[in-house]
Amino acid sequence: MILDRFRLDGKVAVVTGASSGLGVAFARGLAEAGADVAIGARRAEGLERTRRLVEEAGRRCVAVPTDVTAPEDCSALVEAAVSGLGGVDVLINNAGVGTAVPALRETPEEFRHVVDVNLHGAFWMAQACARVMRPGSSIVNIGSVLGETTAGLPQAAYSASKAALTGLTRDLAQQWTSRRGIRVNCLEPGFFASEMTDQYPNGYLDRMREQRVLMGRVGDPAELVAAAIFLASDAGSYLTGAIIPVDGGILIT
Repeated sequence: MILDRFRLDGKVAVVTGASSGLGVAFARGLAEAGADVAIGARRAEGLERTRRLVEEAGRRCVAVPTDVTAPEDCSALVEAAVSGLGGVDVLINNAGVGTAVPALRETPEEFRHVVDVNLHGAFWMAQACARVMRPGSSIVNIGSVLGETTAGLPQAAYSASKAALTGLTRDLAQQWTSRRGIRVNCLEPGFFASEMTDQYPNGYLDRMREQRVLMGRVGDPAELVAAAIFLASDAGSYLTGAIIPVDGGILIT
């Protein structure tokens, strides 16, 4: 049955940035698709809420406070997935931060922090997972359409880090797919409800929806989760190095 290819039964997924927003949706969706889930984020209280959602879906979960900018934290999350759940088959590299600071006023600390989380953190997590992943495993990086376009806010650090993530995706796919059997792909979300969109100026999201989004609405997190499950599962078994916008048409406006 073709629908069986979308199932993740018997798989173990790792989700970063899982204490809020899209990270919660990824963790819950993967569990509903059949995966056990290891979750990491800096905020322990949010992780506990996500853990309960995974367990309510009938799957096992381990929760580990994780700062992805620290390679040792990334390794600890992976070690917990291996020891507690039996391995790692899927990584959803979701942890991310953003700023909206004009480029002439952005400090070195602000710029470096965004790049450290969004790019360096994604690499440390991918590296830690790839060391234990079996052939057939999948890494899904969560980029952004702002790595390919602009949207009226000053987001130099965020856009630069997400553009770099697409290059990282392609290179890791080149290195790991033929040698290790690990597929590496990237989703580029458009506008989805998240902590980042909560910080947008009043009226900004409405203007973007009207002017840039062909579908005329923000995305439902379930739509992004479904795309991630496609890439994580055997349904996406012939895709690697792919950069896939999930943006309602922003990139063609």
